[in-house]
Amino acid sequence: MTRQRRDASSRRTLNVLVLTALTCGAVLTAFPLLWMLSGSVKSQRESITPPPSLVPREPTLDAYVRLFTELDFGRYLLNTIAVVLIGAVGLLLMAMAGYAFAKFEFRGKKALFFLVLATLMIPVQVTMIPTYLILNGLNLTNTLLGIALPTLVSGFSIFLFRQFMTTIPTETMEAARLDGAGEIRLFTQIVLPLSKPILAVQAVLTFIAGWNSFLWPLIIAGDQRLYTLSVGLSLLNQQIAVDPPLQMAAAAVMVVPVLVVFVVFQRYVVQGFALSGLK
Repeated sequence: MTRQRRDASSRRTLNVLVLTALTCGAVLTAFPLLWMLSGSVKSQRESITPPPSLVPREPTLDAYVRLFTELDFGRYLLNTIAVVLIGAVGLLLMAMAGYAFAKFEFRGKKALFFLVLATLMIPVQVTMIPTYLILNGLNLTNTLLGIALPTLVSGFSIFLFRQFMTTIPTETMEAARLDGAGEIRLFTQIVLPLSKPILAVQAVLTFIAGWNSFLWPLIIAGDQRLYTLSVGLSLLNQQIAVDPPLQMAAAAVMVVPVLVVFVVFQRYVVQGFALSGLK
């Protein structure tokens, strides 16, 4: 009995130590985010007056107001949302490709899937010049559509869809076919509802890719009115040397939506990766 008590006490001590370590790690990880949010609601004078403080003495939203009234961040925000929405169309295309690789048999399937996987070995920077030349030939440079088109399809996303959809029971699909369901109805009413976890994973990845895109919009958009938030943030840092609240507010506009989307879809993201067979 005494030994059991010692073991229970040791487990409680270990749990407390682990919880303390995790809490310290979480605080250290979240501190830059908290500092950014705190700095975005400070006045310019308070932000440069020593000693620095985490809690603002007189919180103000003046930096956010200036961001959308004196600067073009409202336009940059709309451009980024448009790019994300156009890129979201690719979710359906990649789901269809993953479904075909998972559940259909056709000539050249293995070779074609190998080519899809081979694209994962090619750095994005290598394909930027040919992609630019193709879009320039189609007169899509300096357009939002030209910014979003390269993000429509991803070899990694097709791979994830394929891995997940192989877990969908073939018997369920055969039963639906026997009941008279066509392939379009089968895909939209059975496959897609069963694929909600991987769709959530891809929605998060697509949103992050479109929201944080920097180099490609900078290359393809010659007009400043077509810049995305990340390019606008870089431009802001070059134009304004010393204005910490304004820079922190712009960074918050970039970061907070990504965190919100991830928190909302977190459960589905973990489930999607687990069912996809990835570790």
